[in-house]
Amino acid sequence: MTARIDMGMDGAGNPVLMDLEELLATRLLVQGNSGSGKSHLLRRLLEGSAGLVQQVVIDPEGDFVSLSEAFGHVVLDASEHSEHEINRIATRIREHRASVVLSLEGLDIDAQMRCAGGFLSALFDAPRDHWYPALVVVDEAQMFAPVAAGEFSEEARRASLGAMTNLMCRGRKRGLAGVIATQRLAKLAKNVAAEASNFLMGRTFLDIDMARAADLLGMERRQAEQIRDLERGRFLALGPAVSRRPIAVRIGEVKTGARGGTPKLTPLPTAAPEDLESLLFAAVEAPPPPPPPPPPRVTSEDLIRSIARPILQPATPAPAGPQMEESERAAIISAVLAEIVADPDATYRTAAVLYQDFGLRCRMRQLGDPGLDLPKFRKRLAMARAGIFDEGDESWAEALELAGQLPEDMLGAFLMVARVAKEGMPCPSDAELAEVYGTRSPGRVRRMLSYIESRGLLVARVDLSGKRTLTLPNLGWTTAPAIPEIDHPAPAPMRGSADMGSLL
Repeated sequence: MTARIDMGMDGAGNPVLMDLEELLATRLLVQGNSGSGKSHLLRRLLEGSAGLVQQVVIDPEGDFVSLSEAFGHVVLDASEHSEHEINRIATRIREHRASVVLSLEGLDIDAQMRCAGGFLSALFDAPRDHWYPALVVVDEAQMFAPVAAGEFSEEARRASLGAMTNLMCRGRKRGLAGVIATQRLAKLAKNVAAEASNFLMGRTFLDIDMARAADLLGMERRQAEQIRDLERGRFLALGPAVSRRPIAVRIGEVKTGARGGTPKLTPLPTAAPEDLESLLFAAVEAPPPPPPPPPPRVTSEDLIRSIARPILQPATPAPAGPQMEESERAAIISAVLAEIVADPDATYRTAAVLYQDFGLRCRMRQLGDPGLDLPKFRKRLAMARAGIFDEGDESWAEALELAGQLPEDMLGAFLMVARVAKEGMPCPSDAELAEVYGTRSPGRVRRMLSYIESRGLLVARVDLSGKRTLTLPNLGWTTAPAIPEIDHPAPAPMRGSADMGSLL
């Protein structure tokens, strides 16, 4: 399918068309000082391609949220969600091909960079089956790919710059076409700007920016002066998607507009000075009325549903159901813990991050209050990583009591050894223990085992063939001998895991 977007008129009155398929393959860079019409140009491009390709807009100022009313874009307000929730929603955006505006308006610059970096990385890391074509528009790109350090943390800069580099350098094979707009080329990282093959250069005044713009357009330095004379809404265009030679284009009209707009001159009041004075210094008779209540907070579940099914029927109130029984509640908690443990990305995440994920998964199963605070969740997570999902199993009471003598981060590894020893399975390898312990270092695993052994809770033996045996003397449980550097088959599932599989 061939699609061309009408961007406006050239100097002779002929339409200037943007080849959408070529744009998806070659990317676009837009440059212009504040007030030159960059946002107007991006809006013209987005409106012209709205029904043809998926669109994802990184919007630091909230200027593009009006697209939702005219074209059905989903607005994702970053200030209303955690970073983990936004990254999970980004994965669903690629899966369901939803057009989204990520509004960063309510965040400071450091949080904007971290949020945009994580969001773009999640789009980039989507499974191969979800590599559909998508326009990824980043306004004020110099904020997310700065050429040097500024008023933000180095960690945020690295995350944001790395994500922008992946978008522009490697995003094409994943269907991501970067469209970046910047006020100043001198502030934009060169490795990000250099990957664009199409350019729309607007008005700029600084010599360094005019020189870089002229180089990208293939113009001589003496011709760069015309960039300074461009009117608002006029751009010099070059690239395989628009023109093989630089041409001047006046961007056409748009249907939607930014919420703020450009300030306009309005007449001053004509009242006499004494009248204005009486208005300013009049006694306040009553306090001002309270502000209207804020709109209801959009939850991550609502956003996920709107992305998966953009057109929803009007909601009807659900009838109040019976209170959930304790056995059903326990089954849901066990199933959610099993799902989190099975996720390979959860191995090295902190318990606090996984606790938020746990609450979200429980709510998606109609369990509003799982009854676990963060300390209790840490204990249940450690048990789940060891393969123990039933907290009420009396056969584990003594093992849990012994584990209480250890630091919290060693609980999962100790319980895993206890489970393997109880069932007489081969001794777990260092790699298996490292995964439960949340590390990639075999040395840390060996130091952990030495610490547990020093507390009298564990006895480690290595025979002449190099096979290790771990014994829990207080419980009388011993693992089968096995070489610690070799992974062994996982222990058999705990009783009742078939029921948990049906829930998952």
